[in-house]
Amino acid sequence: MEPFKKIKAVSLPLMWINVDTDCIIPSREMKQVSKTGLGDGLFAGWRYKDMSSREIDPDFILNDKKYHDAQILLSGINFGCGSSREHAVWALVEYGFKAILAPSFGSIFYNNCICNGLLPIVMSDADITLLADWVVRDPRKNQLVINLVKQIISGPEIMAFHFDIAPQDKEMLLKGFDMIDLTLQSQDKITAFEEKDKKNRKWANSL
Repeated sequence: MEPFKKIKAVSLPLMWINVDTDCIIPSREMKQVSKTGLGDGLFAGWRYKDMSSREIDPDFILNDKKYHDAQILLSGINFGCGSSREHAVWALVEYGFKAILAPSFGSIFYNNCICNGLLPIVMSDADITLLADWVVRDPRKNQLVINLVKQIISGPEIMAFHFDIAPQDKEMLLKGFDMIDLTLQSQDKITAFEEKDKKNRKWANSL
C-alpha cells in the first residue's frame, strides 16, 4: 500500500449519523471479491436515482462538482457501523478517499481502514461540525491539510486540530503496512521460535 504521511485535499461534508457499511457499498454492488471495481458503487443507494440505470441524483453531495476531487470525508457519529464487509473500505479507497473524520466509527470498519491505508480520524462532533460549516461557507478555501506525522489537521484561516491515533495504527499507515507486513517485521523472532520448537518438540515435528 502507499504510505500515508501528509495530504492536502478537498473535503466532502456528509454529516449524517450511523452511515453503515450497506449504505457505503450496497450488497448488490459487491459482484467480485477483489479490491477493484467497487468505486462506482460507493454510496450507490444515494448517489443514483436508479442503481440499475446509474441515473445520477444531483441532490446527493457526492455528485456536486465542488467535491469531485474530494479525498477527505467528514461525517457523523458511528460511521461504518453495521456488517463487517471490507468492501466498504475498498470502495472508499478506490473512489479516492484517503481520510475520514468522524466522532466515532464501527470498530471493525476502523480496523479495516487501517489495514487498507485509509486514515480514520476521531474528532469531537463539535470540531467536525465546525470544519463542515467552514467548507460549506467558503468552498474556494476548501483545502484541508492532514499531517499524520505531527497528528495535526489544518487549513486556511482555521485553527489547527490535533488528533490521537494508536502508535501501531500510525506506524502501519506511515509505512504502508497491512497486517501481513506488520507480522513480517517479527520474522527473526518467528524463525527463532520455530527452530527452538523443533528441538523441544521433536516428536511433533517428525510427523
